[in-house]
Amino acid sequence: MVLFKKKILVTGAAGFIGSEIAKKLLSESLDVIGIDNLNEYYNPFLKQKRIKTIEQTDHNNCWRFLKVNIDDAKKIDKIFDEYQPNIVINLAAQAGVRYSLENPMSYIESNIVGFLNILEGCRNYNVEHLIYASSSSVYGGNKITPFNESHSVDHPISLYAATKKSNEMLAHSYSHLFQIPMTGLRFFTVYGPMGRPDMAPMIFADAMLRGKEINVFNNGNMSRDFTYIDDVTEAIFKCSLKIPYPNFNFLDNQPDPSTSFAPHRIFNVGSNNPTNLLNFIQLLESAFGVKAIKNMKEMQLGDVEATFADIDLLKSWIDYEPKTSLEKGIINFAKWYTDYFDSDYYRSP
Repeated sequence: MVLFKKKILVTGAAGFIGSEIAKKLLSESLDVIGIDNLNEYYNPFLKQKRIKTIEQTDHNNCWRFLKVNIDDAKKIDKIFDEYQPNIVINLAAQAGVRYSLENPMSYIESNIVGFLNILEGCRNYNVEHLIYASSSSVYGGNKITPFNESHSVDHPISLYAATKKSNEMLAHSYSHLFQIPMTGLRFFTVYGPMGRPDMAPMIFADAMLRGKEINVFNNGNMSRDFTYIDDVTEAIFKCSLKIPYPNFNFLDNQPDPSTSFAPHRIFNVGSNNPTNLLNFIQLLESAFGVKAIKNMKEMQLGDVEATFADIDLLKSWIDYEPKTSLEKGIINFAKWYTDYFDSDYYRSP
């Protein structure tokens, strides 16, 4: 598929991943319509800074930004009607496993109702391809690693994970019913410059630079498949170039969750290289030149001990290959965060 002259709608455009893919698309001189509700789930100063960096990338007047909540059906329909996007990249969602214990309704409104509004827009306005964010959280109680797309995801252990699995099911049904090509991407712990403040790299960096304790859950006996933002952005971009098609060899009596009779595909997007949490903290200590004060704690409700992505399917689909080592990625993150920590955009929680 060639993206020349295509109009692309990016939801969650002020978010970590959304802002990066928007910049990538603009660098390819594509028309990008970005929407975001700019909520206060975390500090909106960072979201505003991301929007400014997108604007600085737009050298051909190809960028449009609208402050919209995807759970507003009328406004979403109006955007589809006015802009007639060819491709939609849905990255808007209420994120965070722990916050879902405090404010579950926000997950239903954004991740279920909002996602349904996006699906309806794709259905009613002849969208050629929907790429949407899922999460490694869908693997839930699965203990078999590396996580493979053919594994069962029937046992989510958080509401956030349940909404992401629901996204996959809703997308599949719309893809089948209306023959809309759709690609679901299960992201594994994305990190890097301008990352989300509610995730470990930012939480740890802030505490370390302030000389405060960091909470190390499950006494450090955890590992994560950290995936650098540039690798994730490249995966999304390459997936936007390739339209999913039905698997005509799909076996109804032996259904494989990784494929379908509908034009719908699901892929892991990870590094295929999980890292122990304590090792991750050591890399941060080295990059920042400070020692972390660790507060060892029990496992938090809704958390999983380990994530580990099998990325063979994505490799075969788009020749995906993570290029940024964790060591290099942490150095890049630390350089950015040091400036951010001292900037006018930074505000204490």
